[in-house]
Amino acid sequence: MSAIAGIYHQNHEPVSREHIHAMMGSLEQFPADDVRVYKKDHIFLGCHAQWITPESIGEILPFYDNERKLAITADAIIDNRQELFNSLGVRHALRKGISDSELILLAYEKWGEECPEQLIGDFSFMIWDERKEKLFGARDFAGSRTLYYHASNQRFAFATTIKSLLSLAYINGRINEEWIAEFLVIPDMFNTVDVHSTVYSNVLQVPPSHSIVIQSGKTKLTRYSKFDSRKKLKLNSNLEYEEAFRDVFQRAVSDRLRTFKKVGSQLSGGLDSGSVVSFASRELNKQNQQLYTYSYIPQEDFIDWTPKSRIANERPFIQSTVNFVGNIQGSYLDFKNRTPLKEINEWLDILEMPYKFFNNSYWLRGIYEEASNHGVGILLNGARGNWTISYGTAIDYYSMLLKKMQLIKFYKEINDYYLIKKTGRKRVVQQVSRRAFPLLLSPKNKYKFPQFINKDFAKNTNVYQKVKENGLDITGSQIPNLSEARDRQFQNLYYWTNGASSTKMSLRYSLWNRDPTNDLRIIEFCLSLPDSQFVQHGVDRSLIRRATENYLPNKVRLNHQFRGAQGVDVIHRMIDEWDLFRVEMEEMLNDQIMSDLVDIEVLSNAYSKIKDNPLPEDTLGDDLKILMRSLILFKFIKESN
Repeated sequence: MSAIAGIYHQNHEPVSREHIHAMMGSLEQFPADDVRVYKKDHIFLGCHAQWITPESIGEILPFYDNERKLAITADAIIDNRQELFNSLGVRHALRKGISDSELILLAYEKWGEECPEQLIGDFSFMIWDERKEKLFGARDFAGSRTLYYHASNQRFAFATTIKSLLSLAYINGRINEEWIAEFLVIPDMFNTVDVHSTVYSNVLQVPPSHSIVIQSGKTKLTRYSKFDSRKKLKLNSNLEYEEAFRDVFQRAVSDRLRTFKKVGSQLSGGLDSGSVVSFASRELNKQNQQLYTYSYIPQEDFIDWTPKSRIANERPFIQSTVNFVGNIQGSYLDFKNRTPLKEINEWLDILEMPYKFFNNSYWLRGIYEEASNHGVGILLNGARGNWTISYGTAIDYYSMLLKKMQLIKFYKEINDYYLIKKTGRKRVVQQVSRRAFPLLLSPKNKYKFPQFINKDFAKNTNVYQKVKENGLDITGSQIPNLSEARDRQFQNLYYWTNGASSTKMSLRYSLWNRDPTNDLRIIEFCLSLPDSQFVQHGVDRSLIRRATENYLPNKVRLNHQFRGAQGVDVIHRMIDEWDLFRVEMEEMLNDQIMSDLVDIEVLSNAYSKIKDNPLPEDTLGDDLKILMRSLILFKFIKESN
């Protein structure tokens, strides 16, 4: 709920007022309910507070506990408060008045450096342990809140934003070329495989699931959280699995509704956000509160060019959910005249780094603005749902059955799947066979994501070797089965380093984006389920479909024919500013600095294909993708220089 900052001089040199003013001054661009600092000789902690939860109103942060000789500054919402109170033996009469940061401090007193393992929620914090001359901090398991730092010459500084650190004269803003190289090479939506690095060489980040200790002249990072998908839950029936899911999920949703402001949610026409909204609306109704939903839809004059199985305008499905669930005030937003091109400078200012999600940039920021204007403090979403609550594609499950030679079950499932999906058996069997035996049945002409990095730059940074060592496929041609892909999602931390967006958007708009499908308890529960719970009788995503009976309309719950396609109107939106796009592209292609980073020939070839006659379907093509990524990088470097 805050932006935090601090400095620790391990040589006991006093922290100067100029440095405190520089760091706290850099946060003045964000709205605040309170701003405070704690300073004692060689230690300074700061907090630029935004009050979101009832307990945060009037909270003193940084907070110094004179009895325990501990000080804390925190950017945190803790969800498992009741369990922590019970474990810590806190009297019921005192619980309501204890803030989340005080609760973290109590947890640190009991469990020491192992306290992050006990916390469920979105957090980053730093604790000054005066008796031990130790600075200790942590970032939540998913990296939902940022925590950057710089360590050199007995000086340690930390902050929620990069600008706060760069405001210190002794930290220069030299660009990290290895970060840039990874950004260019990796086709996926995350930026780098180095979870410690940032786009600036002299600024590092505490990775997700890590704690940090600064003591006796040393800085130590420790990973405190890992998932184990081998532990399986064994119940007696589908009904028991469904009931167990509803219990865990309702808790995950309800714990994220804690605000004295309004509660909102992003809402598409699918299962994930629909389930979040349904469970949230029920709980809010008990509290005589309404849920506010925000749904992106294409502009009115957009003609859907996507395949019949995709749907760009999900409004009919969204309205079905809103009407069925009730207690919802829905907003349908087309963000007319907003485009990815116009959004670049705003997003670079917010994120402090290049980004890849240009397709969705205009409506993501638009929803934050709309929710903020409505007085929303918590904005729910279901972003992680594909890997948790709605996990399970039939093709992957059937490929597993085929590899294990469970042929009777395989053919029965295939037949059921054919009847539900209304697709040809031969086509399904071919898809399953390719997935089960990729080396034997892979297509001759494999897809390859275009590499547009400058070859000398790639060689100098050794980027290809680095991504290979981390098991990444940069060609985009290898399609792992879903089980392997999910294991990678939850084991490799580079998939979790995009917390910058939610943190910095929350600071800009004074609201928190919270995802119940990414709750620690939900992830552990879903990883513990047998595969057969996710695909049954020809139905993929079976568990969530069964568990949301009477929670979601059948139009959404039992939809097997259509999938939403968000952000497919990019070319349509940009067509009126295409001349500006061409001007900026040609400026980039002729820039000397960029020519040292990217392969101008590859980009020029991509540009030649779309510059004169852009087609709607170019929206999802690789040509626009690599051009927009390069343009975003170009604008970032220009601004940095």
